[in-house]
Amino acid sequence: MKIKDLRIHSIAIADPPLRSSYGLHAPYALRTIIELESEDGIIGINETYGGEVPAAALRAIRDQVIGADAFRLTGTLNPEMKFKPAGIERSQTFLVPGENPLDESSRTYAAIEVACLDLIGKSLGVPVCDLIGGRVRDRVPFSAYPFYKHAGGGGEGDDLRDDEYGEALSPETLVQQVKQMIDTYGFGSIKFKAGVLDPEQEIATVQQMYQEFGPDVPLRIDPNSAWSVDTSVQVGKALAKELSGGGYLEDPTAGIDGMSAVRRQLLDAGIDVPLATNVAVTSFGHIPESVEKDAVQIILCDHHYWGGMRQVQHLAKLAETFNIGLSMHSNSHLGVSLMAMAHVAAATPHLTYACDTHYPWQSAKDEVVLGGRVPIEGGCVVIPDRGGLGVELDYDQLERGKERYRTIPYRKRDDEAEMQKHIDPNWKRVLPRW
Repeated sequence: MKIKDLRIHSIAIADPPLRSSYGLHAPYALRTIIELESEDGIIGINETYGGEVPAAALRAIRDQVIGADAFRLTGTLNPEMKFKPAGIERSQTFLVPGENPLDESSRTYAAIEVACLDLIGKSLGVPVCDLIGGRVRDRVPFSAYPFYKHAGGGGEGDDLRDDEYGEALSPETLVQQVKQMIDTYGFGSIKFKAGVLDPEQEIATVQQMYQEFGPDVPLRIDPNSAWSVDTSVQVGKALAKELSGGGYLEDPTAGIDGMSAVRRQLLDAGIDVPLATNVAVTSFGHIPESVEKDAVQIILCDHHYWGGMRQVQHLAKLAETFNIGLSMHSNSHLGVSLMAMAHVAAATPHLTYACDTHYPWQSAKDEVVLGGRVPIEGGCVVIPDRGGLGVELDYDQLERGKERYRTIPYRKRDDEAEMQKHIDPNWKRVLPRW
């Protein structure tokens, strides 16, 4: 099945003013939509990171893609992955996901791999999860993902969006935000983005969530490395009860050595709260050191930058071997990425923690999936009995996203610049901050 065309579409989607240790989200998030068309007119699609650099990397391999056999293309491209060795330069600790130049080849490969799998699946009438080994679950659970947030719904000028969740800069307003998400989507677990306010306030926020939702709703907290080892240990001790029972403490401090120190001190205090990461361990080369130092007990994988769906499955077997749990990381995204996440999670038995998703933060006005937003019901995405990812593109919506991209000034994600523009002109990301 030969590929006759590769089409790359840069789009922009409204994004609310969410906070993290990286800074402030811009009014728009950038995404890239990919189409692979076969000679018989079947189109495979995918969604990946946006902006000029990811699109340019995809254009650079266009000649290798066109004319290739969809069944063999990812094998042909495999040498292009060029995974860099482990080390600080390969991690996401100091760079927002999608902006690390040393991830570029694996991100590009993953983008093509998923589009190929969608094309093949649609040609055969087989869902992607069954192409890559067969589903072990039909319903894939996701977590509520609350953020500290300033007022506003995203967008700019005539494209300002309604503020669905309102400002949330206190424990009380964060709890209300989560209640609203759970009422709408039925989530059964909560992943809280911290590293923004004083740790005592963030401890109080988790404690209030625990009081509100009880011990049957697992709580996870992620300050994106904003804390020192000492502060991380203090938070771990303060939230030992709240983070037990399926919860975890994610990237409290920077680096494998820092995580290992936090783990040792918490265990010495009799606290066995697992530490999770999506920034300290982002390549297979990080795993030996992490295992040796017992730094990470849960990895949040991401097929977008780990190198695709099958790389996530390889990671899962390795994680299972070393008794490391597996969840899934998320960025601002639309329904194509959501379905890709759901398919790889459906076909990965060891991926047992509910996945992250930013999907509730995105607007139906921006969705490029034909028929509108992908349903999340009972906190889960259901795998459809259709070939490929199970979704098609709405080309009118795609054109609106492309026009939005053409008219805005943003061409990469830069949370630090947004903080300086809107909150504090002198703000810099400093690790640790507390």
